[in-house]
Amino acid sequence: ALHQLYYDPNIENKNLAQKWLMQAQVSPQAWHFSWLLLNMDKVPEIQYFGASALHIKISRYWNDIPADQYESLKSQLFTHITRFASGSKIVLTRLCVALASLALSMMPEAWPCAVADMVRMFQAEDSNVDGQARCLALLELLTVLPEEFQTSRLPQYRKGQVRSVLAQECGSVFPLLEQLLQQQDSPGFIKQKVLKCFSSWVQLEIPLMDCENLIQAAFTSLQDPELFDTAVEAVVNAISQPDAQRYVNTLLKLIPTVLGLQEQLRQAVQSGDMETSHGICRIAVALGENHSRALLDQVEHWQSFLALVNMIMFCTGIPGHYPVNETTSSLTLTFWYTLQDDILSFEPDKQAVYQQVYRPVYFQLVDVLLHKAQFPSDEEYGFWSSDEKEQFRIYRVDISDTLMYVYEMLGAELLSSLYDKLGRLLTNTEQPSTWQHTEALLYGFQSIAETIDVNYSDVVPGLIGLIPRISISNVQLADTVMFTIGALSEWLADHPVMINNVLPLVLQALGNPELSISSVSTLKKICRECKYDLPPYAANIVAVDLPCCVSSLSQTSQCMWLMQALGFLLSALQVEEILKNLHSLITPYIQQLEKLADETPNPSNKLAIIHILGLLSNLFTTLDISHHDDDHESTEVKKLPAHQGPNPVVVVLQQVFQLIQKVLSKWLNDAQVVESVCAIFEKSVKTLLDDFAPMVPQLCEMLGQMYSTIPQASAIDLTRQLVHIFAHEPAHFPPIKALFLLVTSVTLTLFQQGPRDHPDIVDSFMQLLAQALKRKPDLFLCSNLDVKAVFQCGVLSLKFPEAPTVKASCGFFTELLPRCGEIAPVGQVVHEDGKVLLQAVLEGVGGQASRSLMDHFAEILFALNKHCFSYLSIWIKEAMQQDGFPSARVSPEQKETFSQQILSRERVNKRRVKEMVKEFTLLCRGLHGTEYAADY
Repeated sequence: ALHQLYYDPNIENKNLAQKWLMQAQVSPQAWHFSWLLLNMDKVPEIQYFGASALHIKISRYWNDIPADQYESLKSQLFTHITRFASGSKIVLTRLCVALASLALSMMPEAWPCAVADMVRMFQAEDSNVDGQARCLALLELLTVLPEEFQTSRLPQYRKGQVRSVLAQECGSVFPLLEQLLQQQDSPGFIKQKVLKCFSSWVQLEIPLMDCENLIQAAFTSLQDPELFDTAVEAVVNAISQPDAQRYVNTLLKLIPTVLGLQEQLRQAVQSGDMETSHGICRIAVALGENHSRALLDQVEHWQSFLALVNMIMFCTGIPGHYPVNETTSSLTLTFWYTLQDDILSFEPDKQAVYQQVYRPVYFQLVDVLLHKAQFPSDEEYGFWSSDEKEQFRIYRVDISDTLMYVYEMLGAELLSSLYDKLGRLLTNTEQPSTWQHTEALLYGFQSIAETIDVNYSDVVPGLIGLIPRISISNVQLADTVMFTIGALSEWLADHPVMINNVLPLVLQALGNPELSISSVSTLKKICRECKYDLPPYAANIVAVDLPCCVSSLSQTSQCMWLMQALGFLLSALQVEEILKNLHSLITPYIQQLEKLADETPNPSNKLAIIHILGLLSNLFTTLDISHHDDDHESTEVKKLPAHQGPNPVVVVLQQVFQLIQKVLSKWLNDAQVVESVCAIFEKSVKTLLDDFAPMVPQLCEMLGQMYSTIPQASAIDLTRQLVHIFAHEPAHFPPIKALFLLVTSVTLTLFQQGPRDHPDIVDSFMQLLAQALKRKPDLFLCSNLDVKAVFQCGVLSLKFPEAPTVKASCGFFTELLPRCGEIAPVGQVVHEDGKVLLQAVLEGVGGQASRSLMDHFAEILFALNKHCFSYLSIWIKEAMQQDGFPSARVSPEQKETFSQQILSRERVNKRRVKEMVKEFTLLCRGLHGTEYAADY
């Protein structure tokens, strides 16, 4: 089987072999064959499998091993490790992991001084194996021991017990490691292994003062290029362990040691040695970030901590452009968050002292970050790969987030400082600035204005006045100007007189395809925030937008945003004005759609149709004259008298209704086109709510015809929307009721023909039924609704392999069962067929359904319990009497326990019912008590 796994070219054979081998590994015979596979005459791949099988047996099936065999197992493992000390490295490691697992399971009772014994065993002279190989084998064993502990599945109480035993045993390990590091004749590869071993042990929360000597030895190793990376890892792991902050004196001793690396750091930066500067920066940040609170508390040592902060500042501002010339500065950003949080968490007096010391540092940080955020020269940027450009974009977003955070510390003074710098830059005629410098300052402003309310700020009017003075020479600067205007859109809503300063810039940018994203999103923000101040500009905006929409057909998402912007804009006009603008806006598209409706369907005109329908959907998403979305309704409603007559959107929809029907008649087979048509109405219904009422009869009729011809999920979803909004409107509900009954009968027919190919339709249908039960349960009283058939479809849907469909079916039953008492047909069906439902639920829990769905099945059991308890107690007994049901893995006793739990007093506690179902499903799947269960 192993030969087949490693060498057979046929992938199916490989998979078969792997499956068989995985079963073999966990079989009782593995105890026997593992040792045979470890024979020295086998190839390493085969020996590796033997060692792995041993590890699996020891780590997962410890309880199968009789206590009287522990010792022989231990000595066999020792013998094999010694044998492989000069053999295959991968096999040695697996054997060490197996012995480590054995030690963890035995300590402390069955093997009191496990670690000391290991050290002693390997230090004993053994003529067959040379000292160096023995030393490496011991180091490997000591390295994997803490790693195996971290990943072991020991119960919680054992984990704490074993951790403290291991922490005490470091007394047997650390002196050996120190000795090996300090010996002049220790070869590099041994020292490397020692540092890795130390790295592994410090993660066991060993007191930092016990690690002092080894940390200092690791610092010394930083001078050796061969050991540098491993030494960095060891120092960072030691400093970063959570427990380290208790040892303030040791931390204070480490500061000068870290500061002592500054010369090495400077040399590395000068010579362009990115690896070294990166490593030293990681050490400085680990000390600063993990322990800033503890170190700030030592007020008398404030100068030495400030020196460390300045060293980190040097790392933040390291010369060169990220990520091409340096990758270090990004490591430091979270340090500045942590330091600020810690300073602001002190009581007022102490905070005032530290604010005095650190405000200048944070102002310096802002300058450094804005310098790092600058784009390189156009020529240099041209040589960057797309991946480097993307990394730089993300880096700038991180800088933006940091600036926004720093604002909390520096407040309005930060905005004033940015404004002054920008003002000086733009008005200085002697020294013309680079566009990169201007862009970075604006970017800083935008970062803050995007998330922080700058309405009170006295510098924003000046900034709005400066923006038109910027000579825009390239795309990056133009983008930032646009996004900055967008970030100030709420301020513009409060100061409408300034809109005219910036709106022309935005409209001008719309014509440039390279600026489509920034200019369109900015226009959308302005139209949303300032819509009541835009009527004077409306004609102008529509005139500019129209050609943009038509010309940039390829930029679909930007066109959609433009339409949303226009929807906001038009919402603030008088109804006659809206209709006039809508006419000029939509007519070109309607004409295009009429032409397309006459053509024979093909892929290219399909895309054009979907595009036009999408534009209409997006326009109707935001075109809302009823002010549903206004926070400050009272003032706005005064501005606009309530409109009389039909809603403009309804007027347009009625005009294009026949055209849409014509498009549909040709494209009824195409799910995407049908979806786009449904989306127009769905968006309109959501926005207009009751105003949509005049459209209800004709829309219901069209949906009925569509669904009867070719059932599609999007039509059911729209029906659900109509039920949701108009369920309580006696005047509009009859057509919706007729549509609901039609959709139900068509779907029931679909179920008779075989619903397996339509999980999306079944999913949407179940959601529709649940919505109907929620909003209008008396739909289930209609004489021509076959409640029994609907119930059976729900049961069938519970057995679908698609999780969303099963989830929707569970939702349907969770709504249906509480109606047993009030709706006679529902009560009757549950009485007659409830047992079939319970059977399906238990099958799902028994292993037929995904484990992620168990909470949803538990909801059905909870509802059955609450609303049909007397039936449930009979049904569950009958169901559980079937042999091998719901799974062959559970015993009659386990089934009985589960049934009693479900029917016990705890049944009223939904959380407990969910826990019972989780527990039982693990038993049914044979996963109870395994590592899979731990993740559940």
